[in-house]
Amino acid sequence: MELTNEFEVAVPVERAWAVLTDLERIAPCLPGAQLREVQGDEYRGSVKIKVGPITTSYEGVIRISELDVVAHRAVLKAEGRETRGQGNVASVITATLFPTSAGTKVVVMTDLTITGKVAQFGRGVLADVSAKLLDQFVVNLESMVLVTEDDVPTSEAVPQGSSDAKARPKKRAATKPKPPVDVAPSLDPEEIDEPGTPVAGAMGPQDPASVVRRIDSVPAEPIDLVDLAGGSVARRVSRPFIVTGIVLAVVVHFARRRRK
Repeated sequence: MELTNEFEVAVPVERAWAVLTDLERIAPCLPGAQLREVQGDEYRGSVKIKVGPITTSYEGVIRISELDVVAHRAVLKAEGRETRGQGNVASVITATLFPTSAGTKVVVMTDLTITGKVAQFGRGVLADVSAKLLDQFVVNLESMVLVTEDDVPTSEAVPQGSSDAKARPKKRAATKPKPPVDVAPSLDPEEIDEPGTPVAGAMGPQDPASVVRRIDSVPAEPIDLVDLAGGSVARRVSRPFIVTGIVLAVVVHFARRRRK
């Protein structure tokens, strides 16, 4: 199925492009998502979804397949698999940025293929959920990332028109550069934080695309589809429980008749 959404941010298109193409930076803004590691152009993580009393998780990877700086167009490919093996998801996401008088408009087109329990909700529910998730993403983006420099307090800020020398940042004394130290002979293997990280002087050149960098991120709260989509999802979720209740009632009824 194809989904189209759009949103606006009150920053120039160049700045919005720099932020939105930095997946590691905007990952915490995505509801239910947790980025765990990066290898080259691959970003790996998980997305948690809650449907009624059931919580499921998708492990997946996002790859940047195209970045057109001139047209401000980015194409990403995402693949995920439900951890219990009951469903898969794949999508091609195309985001295009347009400058506006108020800032930047972003049009997101998603070609989505999904199987498993979540697919039973249909296009209408998934479109509604994606729109609300995007709205939440924009709120998080503006409050967590798109903060102007004037909003960030700094201890070294100098008031305009101030002639007070104490209010100006002090210049640091120039220091002589230290001679290079050969760390290879004294390298302690236990001091290497990440097994795949290349160390200067200890090993030869290594392809950056082969290095896996771990991301120390906080686990995300699951996306509650019932809360997002409301009654349409609630009715679909309640049906299996209603059917189960009817079956149990019939079984109990016949069991009692046999006892008589």
